Amino acid sequence: MGAVRHLYVHLPFCAHRCGYCDFVTVVGRGDRHGAYVDALLAELELEREQLADPLETVFLGGGTPTFTDPDALARLLAALPNRGELTAEANPETVTPELAALLRAGGVNRISLGAQSFRPHLLSVLERSAGPDDVRRALRTLRDAGFDNVSLDLLYGIPRQSPADLEADLADALALAPEHLSCYELEAKPGTRFTHAHGAALARQAEAMEGYFEQVVDTLTTAGYRWYETANFCLPPERAGGRDLRARHNLGYWTGRDYLGLGIGAVSTVAGARRRNTPRLAAYLAALGAGAAPPRELEELDPATKALERLLLGLRLDEPLPLAPVEAVVDRAAAERLARGGLVELSATGGRERLRLTRRGRFLGGGVTAELVR
Repeated sequence: MGAVRHLYVHLPFCAHRCGYCDFVTVVGRGDRHGAYVDALLAELELEREQLADPLETVFLGGGTPTFTDPDALARLLAALPNRGELTAEANPETVTPELAALLRAGGVNRISLGAQSFRPHLLSVLERSAGPDDVRRALRTLRDAGFDNVSLDLLYGIPRQSPADLEADLADALALAPEHLSCYELEAKPGTRFTHAHGAALARQAEAMEGYFEQVVDTLTTAGYRWYETANFCLPPERAGGRDLRARHNLGYWTGRDYLGLGIGAVSTVAGARRRNTPRLAAYLAALGAGAAPPRELEELDPATKALERLLLGLRLDEPLPLAPVEAVVDRAAAERLARGGLVELSATGGRERLRLTRRGRFLGGGVTAELVR
C-alpha cells in the first residue's frame, strides 16, 4: 500500500451558486450525479495503490455534498477506503432525518455545517437559501442522529455587517454548542458577480477586518474554545471527553502531509508534485468512462517551494513549527528581531529549534510571516 493518508473527494453539485463562490461547482444536473459518482469510484481505483490502509482522514467537500442524489451518495460512502475521520460538508437546508441517517450509516463521523450567518439580512446578501432556523433545525437533526462532532462555518466582513451583527452571530453559534467553529474572512474573488454588486461595500469592510478578527478570537477563546489555527477553533480535550477535536484532515494540509484529491478541480500533492484535475465535468466523465485518468495540470514542487509552503501554513497553527525543515527559507535575523518585539517565539527542546507566532503575532498574521521569509 502507498503512504498517502489523507483523501479529499469533491462533490460539486449545488442547488444554487452563491455570488461570492469561486469553487468548482455545478448547479443542479441531477441527471449526472450517478455518472459522476461512477467516475469518482473509477478514479479511486486508478489511484488506490497510493493510499495507505487505513487512511487517517477522508473529506467530502464541494459544492454541496449533501445535495448529491442520495442513492449516489450512499454508493460513494459504501466504497470509500477504511479511515479514521470522515467529514462531510453540509448546507443546513439539505439536512433531513433521512439524510442524517444515510450519513451515519455510511460512516460519516464529522459534519461541517455551512451556517455563514444567523442574520437574515446578511444571508440575503450572501444569497444563502437557509435561514437561521434552518441552521438550528439542521443541528438538532444531526444531534438526534447521533453526531457528536459538528463544526459550524461563519463568515465575517459581509457587506452591511456591523460589529453588533458579528457579536450576535457568535452568540447564536455558541448557543448551539458546536464542537468546532470555522470563522472565515469573506473573500470575494475578482470577477465574481459578488464583487460587481458589492465592490464598494467590500472595500469598506476590508478596513474593519482586523477588528472583526480580534472580536472573533476574543469571543471564542473567552467561551473556552482553543484557537488552534488562524480561522479555526475547537473545544479542548477536557471539555470533549478527552477527544482531540481539531479538524484532522485540514491538519494534514497545514502540516505539509501528502494528500490525494478525487473529482473535478480536485488538487493532490503526492511525492513532490502537485496536480489539479480538470474542472470540466464533461471532460472528467469522458476520461474516466474510457478507463483513463482525467486531464490534469502538473506542478513539480522543489525543496524551496515545499519549505516555504510548510512555513506559511505551519505558522497558522498554535503549536510550534520545527525549524529544521524550513530553515532554508527563514530569515534568522528577522526571526530574532521579531522575537525581541514579542511577535515570535523561538524555543529549543531536545536540541531541536521551534518557531511560532505569539498571540499578538497571530493577529498580525501575514505581515509577520512575510518578514520571516528570507
